[in-house]
Amino acid sequence: MRTRTKFLFLRVIIIGMLTFANTIYCMAQITAKQWNKDVVGWNLGNQFECSAPGQDGESMAIGNPELSIKAETAWGNPVVTKKVIKAVKDAGFNAIRIPIRWQCHISNAQAMSIDKAWMKRIKEVVDWCLDYDLKVIINTHHDKWLEGRPFQQYKEENCQKLALLWFNIASEFASYDYRLAFAGTNEVHVKDNWGKPTAENLDVQNAYNQTFIDIVRATGGNNAKRHLIVQTYVCNPDFGINNNEFIIPTDIEGNGNNFMSVEFHYYNPWDYAGECKYYFWGEPYKQYGEVSPSNEKSMTDFFDKVTNTWGAKDLGIVIGEWGVTDHYKSGQMDIIHENMTYYCTTFVAEARKRGFSTFIWDNNAFGSGMEKFGIFDRERGMKIKADWIIKGVMQKNN
Repeated sequence: MRTRTKFLFLRVIIIGMLTFANTIYCMAQITAKQWNKDVVGWNLGNQFECSAPGQDGESMAIGNPELSIKAETAWGNPVVTKKVIKAVKDAGFNAIRIPIRWQCHISNAQAMSIDKAWMKRIKEVVDWCLDYDLKVIINTHHDKWLEGRPFQQYKEENCQKLALLWFNIASEFASYDYRLAFAGTNEVHVKDNWGKPTAENLDVQNAYNQTFIDIVRATGGNNAKRHLIVQTYVCNPDFGINNNEFIIPTDIEGNGNNFMSVEFHYYNPWDYAGECKYYFWGEPYKQYGEVSPSNEKSMTDFFDKVTNTWGAKDLGIVIGEWGVTDHYKSGQMDIIHENMTYYCTTFVAEARKRGFSTFIWDNNAFGSGMEKFGIFDRERGMKIKADWIIKGVMQKNN
């Protein structure tokens, strides 16, 4: 009863703030669909979403442990510099998604206050992106207390914490222009369970989405019409597009759905893009070996379903992560990489045709096998190592 009373009190505060926010000046913002149009983006993966040095990556602890400011290098990548951002721009990308873990940078857990040094560092990197006129997404990513507990038992507590966290983040960035977008959550799921969600899991994800919209709008300024991105459960489109599993959040009066996007991740078909079961994809490559049963038509049919389901309701579409892990075998490396180029070209062209923004995953990992999504070598001046990927992404997009 006590938790419920606190939650209702927080909602009253939000409603009051919304009234105030609607009375102040806001810079003219573009719609979500306009924001997404022709965006070919890149993920700064395995940097700011890392756990603190020495901390278990699955920990749900909220705090600010010693050396947490060094989290960006905790998973083996070097410090991000402005040269990293410039290299991405020079390669042809026009947007960057910055995954961010906040839970190990919280100075006051009751207020979900963010360590000033961490916020300063995040702002520095966002500012570099804007200096190069790149659009930017920041999110909550690997906040395990949020992602790993999609149960009614924790729903109200987590929504309160999420509201406080996003109030603090959004307030810091309220004056930033329309190029900066916010994404509320990441891949919410029960640990080690990537399968079909329960009705309870879906309800919690929908509650997270509504809480995120409410609190960011309440901060006013440019946030009143900022591009906000909400997610399907585990960012799997199949767990949002069927049977009304995804509930469109209610935005403030006058916004409609025009300033919101739905985000999903697309490592499809997984047997080719992630699992490495097949080395080839697509009709033209059947002559070289066994291809994935999922082909060009599978992709375009699904993209059309997304358009007809969400795009038709004025929502933008963000493919926040996608990619093809590098995998090859002796004697066929060149043709397999050529096939990856073909996949990337097809994917980006078809997504762009429908107005979807795309953000390819890059974790700076190289070699053959699962989770080898490296493109730029951050250890060697951002040299492009996966040129076949860049070629595919950019081939029909300049």
